[in-house]
Amino acid sequence: MHGAGNDYIYVDTLLYHIGDPAAAAREWSDRHKGIGSDGLVLIGRSPLPEADFTMRIFNADGSEAMMCGNASRCVGKYVYERSLTPDPSPKGEGSGHHEKQIRLLTLSGIKTLYLHITDGIVESVTVDMGEPVFENEKQFNPTVMAANPQALPSITGGVGGGSVFVSMGNPHYVIFVDDVDAIDVAREGAILEHHPAFPERANIEFAEMRPDGIRVRVWERGSGITMACGTGACATAVAACKTGRAGHASRILMDGGELEIEWRESDGHVYMTGPAEFVFEGEIELS
Repeated sequence: MHGAGNDYIYVDTLLYHIGDPAAAAREWSDRHKGIGSDGLVLIGRSPLPEADFTMRIFNADGSEAMMCGNASRCVGKYVYERSLTPDPSPKGEGSGHHEKQIRLLTLSGIKTLYLHITDGIVESVTVDMGEPVFENEKQFNPTVMAANPQALPSITGGVGGGSVFVSMGNPHYVIFVDDVDAIDVAREGAILEHHPAFPERANIEFAEMRPDGIRVRVWERGSGITMACGTGACATAVAACKTGRAGHASRILMDGGELEIEWRESDGHVYMTGPAEFVFEGEIELS
């Protein structure tokens, strides 16, 4: 499945047990010798009554991620359209437009998914991503960054600071640039991911303000360049608002598609809306 081009292999652990998901993620994510993906997502039943399902995410390098907004939307689509949700809604012709909530347990806590459904098909999903955090010493040390400047100050521009740290459960470093297409994302992203200012490494977003939205290219921690990143889109929208570049609602334009992000003043939470799509199903033998 993919959300705005951010593609993962999904395994329903209610049906199949994956003993070593880190190794499976490394092997299967290889786009030349495996299935090919940005990583592996395991879908399970929640052990807590406060949530309906669980989601575990393993990046292409085998490292486990705390949260992925694009993957969470795909999980919502999967569990609904496979009739796994509590009290499934009617499907088929005449079921019309309606919304359903699903509570998803992640390493970043429980996230609420709002499924937008038409005739039994999940057309899009809004995810309550929670509150952004701007100071987290376990994820970002600004003193180390200042002492080792590798934040590309020569290409930043616009109102306010040129770069902003935002944690959406996982760490993001958003860098505003004048021309995102001029950035060597592979080179600069790899350097910044491993910058000593980020004890847990970091996801890197290069963002350019445009009339029709914010154009973003992403280097994901543990996966490299990806077509989209849900938490990265949220972090970028929040950073743009915090630095006066945008209001509380933004359209994020990524390589794989568009996401709508709202940082609500009423509760301080970030809400992300976007698509989720099936690509194919298959079988693979565990090595």
